[in-house]
Parts: sequence; structure tokens; C-alpha cells
Amino acid sequence: MESIDLLKIAAAVFALTLAIVGHEIMHGWVAYMYGDTTAKNAGRLSINPISHIDLVGTIIVPAAMYFVPILLGSESGFLFGWAKPVPINMRTVIDRAGFNGAMQVDLAGIVYNFTLAAVASIALLNLSRPTDTDSLFYIFTYLFVLQSVIINVVLGVFNLLPIPQFDGAHFLMHLSLKYKINSIAEFFYKNERYGIIIVLIVLMTPLKDYLLIMPVQMILKLLLS
Repeated sequence: MESIDLLKIAAAVFALTLAIVGHEIMHGWVAYMYGDTTAKNAGRLSINPISHIDLVGTIIVPAAMYFVPILLGSESGFLFGWAKPVPINMRTVIDRAGFNGAMQVDLAGIVYNFTLAAVASIALLNLSRPTDTDSLFYIFTYLFVLQSVIINVVLGVFNLLPIPQFDGAHFLMHLSLKYKINSIAEFFYKNERYGIIIVLIVLMTPLKDYLLIMPVQMILKLLLS
């Protein structure tokens, strides 16, 4: 494997780690601001990535998404994954800040990802495309910033989808509870166990083109234009 390929993989792994670990920390941090110390007590506000690793979401899914297309003879795929969810006592948040506070906790990770993507896009627009004469460090930096834009947009868009267990569904649950539309909250709550199945269906079928790839391409075009 050439050094440039190793740099691409390393840059993508670092960018994904920063994206998913920061995403989970932000959920816990906003909850902590509203008096919930569950994540802090569990050591999940730490930037140590080891405390956030999920076997499926952090290792197996990203590796499959990236390397399976290569094994099938095409270019490498995009990286997607998730960290182990941060434990949150949402009742404490709701008692302190109502359902508005709960919705802020729900959206904290998504806001983090889109903010990081926007910052990285500004940096990318001020970097020149690497050439053969550039140092490996510069090439790695460029690839890391590029992957940071792409991966954070992908994570932000995906988490907005109303898939049970994901942030978009949690937001809709608390929004419906705020306006006393309990049937919507009950629907998402009862179907949480099917969330991972829905994720796999989306990723393995043409649904990903409409629910993920098209929105991601639109946002990337906006950020990088």
C-alpha cells in the first residue's frame, strides 16, 4: 500500500474519531449544563476516544463502509459510524429546562458536526491542493481537513433522520411531548429496538441516495462553493 493511501486512511480515521467522539461529548455536556451529571460521573465527558468506542458503530461499520467497495473493485467508500451513546438522565434535564432543554440535548451533537464541518470548510478553502513536492505532513493536514468536512456533514445529515435511537427521532419525541402529541413519542419509543435494522436498510439500499447522499452533496456544494 502506498504512503498516500495510508495517509488517506489515517486522515479519515482521525476525522471520524473527532467527529463521533465530539458528537457524543456535546450531548453529555449540554445535559450537564442542565444539571444532569450522569455522563460526567460515567467518565463520558472525556476526550479519550477509548471510553466512547462502540464495537459495531466505531469499528465494524466504518471499516465495512470504507473497504468493502475497494474489495468489490471500486473506489473507497465514505466513512460513517457512531460512538457509544453517552448516558443521560433526560428526566433531570426536563425537570430543569423542560422539553426545550431536552431538544437542545438532542440536537447538540448535530450542531457540533455541522459547526465543525463549516470551520473545516473555511480552512479547506484557504489550503492549496497538495502536489508531489509537498511534505507528507501537509498532505495529511489537507486530507484530514477535507475528510472533516465530508464526515461531519454525513453524520449531521444522518442524525437528523427520524430513525429510532438517533437524534432526529429523539428530537421529534420531545417535540411531540411538548405539544402533548403522545402518539408520536410512543411510536418512536416502541420501535427503538429496530433502529439499527433501519440504519442498515438505508445504507444497503438505494434509500441512501435520497436520504443521505443527495442532502450531503447539496450541503457540501454550499460549504465549498
